Amino acid sequence: MVDLHTHSSFSDGTDTPAELVRRAAELDLEALALTDHDTLEGLEEAAAESARHGLFFLRGIELSARRQDEPDELRRTVHILGYFFEPPDSGFAAWLETIAACRRARNRAMAERLQTLGYAVRLEEAEALARRVTARPHFAEVLVRKGYFPTVRAAIDALLAEGRPAFVEKEDPSPAECIRRLRAAGGVASLAHPRRLGNGNPAQEDSILRDLTEAGLQAVEVWHPDHDPRTASRYAQLARKYGLAATGGSDYHGARTPDLRLGDAGGARVKKSVLDELRRRAGN
Repeated sequence: MVDLHTHSSFSDGTDTPAELVRRAAELDLEALALTDHDTLEGLEEAAAESARHGLFFLRGIELSARRQDEPDELRRTVHILGYFFEPPDSGFAAWLETIAACRRARNRAMAERLQTLGYAVRLEEAEALARRVTARPHFAEVLVRKGYFPTVRAAIDALLAEGRPAFVEKEDPSPAECIRRLRAAGGVASLAHPRRLGNGNPAQEDSILRDLTEAGLQAVEVWHPDHDPRTASRYAQLARKYGLAATGGSDYHGARTPDLRLGDAGGARVKKSVLDELRRRAGN
C-alpha cells in the first residue's frame, strides 16, 4: 500500500520529513509521497531517510490555487498535487518564491485581523511554530496555547476557515497556471480532495473536472478522508470519463490533526498500482 498525500513540519504538519518516513516504514507502506504546501524544502531529507529504510519515495507538493470565476469564497480555493519522479528544476523553485511572498502578506493581514477581533496573536508567534511555511494551523495552535480554543480544529472552524471572521484570502495563482508549471517541471498534476470544491454537487464537480482536464490535469484524488465510499466511487467514474489517473492519500499532518492516520485514505488503502499509473503518466 502507498500514501500519496502527506505533510511534514516544513508546512503545516508536525513530523519532520525523516520522522514521517520512519512512521511509514513502521506501517510497512511500500511508497510515500511528501506533498507539503507550496514548498519543496523537506523532500531531500525525506528521500535520504526513505533510502535508508528501503521505502520508495515520491517527491511531491500541494499547490494552492484560486478560481477567479467562483464568487463563493468557500469554493474558490483549489489544491493541486504535483508528483515528481525526478527533482524539478530551479525555475520551478524560483516560481514558488513568488507564492511564498503572497503567503507572507496574507499571514500579516491574518494576524492583524485576529488582533482586531480581540485575540492577542502576533505573526511572530505563528512563525515560531513553523519550520518553513507558516499557515493557518500555526495561528490556530497559538490560539490553543493561549487558551482561546480547546483544539486546533476548533480554532480553525471558528475563526480561520473560509468564510470565518479572521480568514484572509491569499493571492494564489490560477489552477491552470499551477498545472502548467507542474507539467513544465516534469511533474504529474492531480486535483486534491475534489469534495471540497463542489460541496457534493455532481454537476459542478463534473464541470470543474472538465475545465481542469482541458487545462492539462492528469489525475484526481479519488481516495481521501473527506470521501466516503460512495463519493470515492463517483470520483473514480469521473476519472474514467476524463481519462485521468486516480490518486489517493491520508492528508496526514501528524499530531495537529490526530483523526488523520498515515496510510488511511478515508478507510481505503491505496494500492501500488496507483503509483505505477502515475509513473506511466510521467513517462518514467
